[in-house]
Amino acid sequence: MKHSKKAVKIMCTCAAAVFGLAGCGSNPLDPKDPVSLTIWHYYNGSQQSAFDALVEEFNDTVGKEKGIYVEGYSQGSVSDLETAVRASINGEVGADSMPDIFSSYADTAYEIEQSGALANLSEYFSEEELERYVDSYIEEGCIASDGTLRIFPVAKSTEIMMLNKTDWEPFAQATGAGLDDLATIEGVAATAKAYYEWTDGQTPDIPGDGRAFYGRDAMANYFIIGMRQLGVEIFQVENEKMTLNVPKEELRRLWENYYVPMVKGYFGAYGSFRSDDVKTGDLLAYTGSTTSAMYFPNQVEQDDSAYGIEYIVMQAPIFEGGQHYAVQQGAGMVVSKSDKRHEYAAVEFLKWFTQADKNLQFGSVAGYLPVLKEANSVEKLNQVIGDVQLEVAPKTYDCLTSVFEEMEQISLYTNKSFRSGSAARKILEYHISDQAAQDRESVEKAVKEGQDLEEACAAYVSEEAFEKWYASFCDALNAAVGEQG
Repeated sequence: MKHSKKAVKIMCTCAAAVFGLAGCGSNPLDPKDPVSLTIWHYYNGSQQSAFDALVEEFNDTVGKEKGIYVEGYSQGSVSDLETAVRASINGEVGADSMPDIFSSYADTAYEIEQSGALANLSEYFSEEELERYVDSYIEEGCIASDGTLRIFPVAKSTEIMMLNKTDWEPFAQATGAGLDDLATIEGVAATAKAYYEWTDGQTPDIPGDGRAFYGRDAMANYFIIGMRQLGVEIFQVENEKMTLNVPKEELRRLWENYYVPMVKGYFGAYGSFRSDDVKTGDLLAYTGSTTSAMYFPNQVEQDDSAYGIEYIVMQAPIFEGGQHYAVQQGAGMVVSKSDKRHEYAAVEFLKWFTQADKNLQFGSVAGYLPVLKEANSVEKLNQVIGDVQLEVAPKTYDCLTSVFEEMEQISLYTNKSFRSGSAARKILEYHISDQAAQDRESVEKAVKEGQDLEEACAAYVSEEAFEKWYASFCDALNAAVGEQG
């Protein structure tokens, strides 16, 4: 995997040296007087079970030896967790005390860091220790104004493409479509058009009833990563100041390869997640997080029938001629600022939890990528599976190994945190998708009233329509980010 090692050293490891490397100094722990730590997270179901099992193992072994006892509590969803943390920080009536450690995405952590509530983790790591972790993961966590580490990576994810192989094969045989066509965004759009026309042709007495082929989760990723592939950082952050980059030519490519196929019915979005749409047979393929692999259905379920399907895991498509960037995402853990004993103990747990074998045990439950460089390989995953008799769902295993095999060709990217980052991301997430859904409804109505598809879509996919969307999009982004500085 390609990383910005130089930037990481400047921002974090050098900062660690400046701030004293307390992790290399005296140990404030006493096994006879254990430190109790509380962790808040948003894990549920199998993720929570895996996390709880590792916490119990830590308490029975290293924790007992060093004098650390950890208790983990799920706060429900990510938004529930963020609400609980803010209530604690603000001292709201009835709020629980701040946990010692809690899960946090970068935008939220950046906001909390501004209040001075997060511990400086650079004080507890040597340069050699930090160099063992994936460079871009550490760089993402260096959100303090002085470049020191505040968010510690514990599990990450990227995006993959998953395909209903069973229903793909008859379409491919009939039309000559190939899996190689799905390597680019433009190729996906062209294939989706061919699929729509092929399915429409199966019912010649019902014009305009073709089916959508593809959808995607996380529209914000489409913008951030799509623009990065085209050579643009839409949110460029330097010295804590964000510059908004919205060049028309590049954004036109994004519009043409998402909004247009959505309005024409070649792409779709129906359920809460695109894996839901594969399950109902409304889509054949989607781009989503590696963590979504476990939700890819085993069968298509329709009103009066169901049938089993096989799957294919593929690399997420990129823009033609674009640089090979993929999204880096996933919450890290932050440590609340307190006293040295609690901060030191919290870091000791995080170091243990991110050891290759422990991290792979946790990550393999839901498709999370481990955070140590040495752990990101098929060989290491297979070793851990054998050593601890780990059971990994086939879809999750195939997803992880697919990513590991592409590591050297991928550049992981996430934009740096900035003020109003959450608000800006919401614009990316909903602005184009909401308009596409609304306009698709109008097109469907026109087709039912007798217009052909191209006639019904003409006003929505015109040059004038793009200019109107572009102006609206830029206005919304500028309003969301406000004055930066």
